[in-house]
Amino acid sequence: MTPASSSSREMHPQLMLLLELQDLRAQHRELEGDEGAAPVEAEHFNIDRDEARTTLGKKIEELEDRLSPSIRSRYNRIAPNRERVVVPVINGVCYGCFVSIATATVGDQDVHQLVQSCENCGSFIYVAS
Repeated sequence: MTPASSSSREMHPQLMLLLELQDLRAQHRELEGDEGAAPVEAEHFNIDRDEARTTLGKKIEELEDRLSPSIRSRYNRIAPNRERVVVPVINGVCYGCFVSIATATVGDQDVHQLVQSCENCGSFIYVAS
């Protein structure tokens, strides 16, 4: 692989932030559910759920502040309504809504250098290789 082709496979930094946010939000949701696990977590793993939720919330806010204004605006519109804001495109199909994505959208050689959204469901997309 030449240096030019390897750099085109690197994901856009804003998309990387979105993926990290998605993961932190999932962890935050897990801490909000199943309160029955709290005693075990506290005893065996020394985890205070309230403290962990607070820490995750602050980290989520920090990462949201690093998003560009236009990406943050779209993120704020779609994030409250879905668990996954970033989904893969596999074989030309968006795995957020399972609708085919236009070849022009995902066929670009620099697709990983762009932050793109599915025209159907609005999810941020990346091409899974």
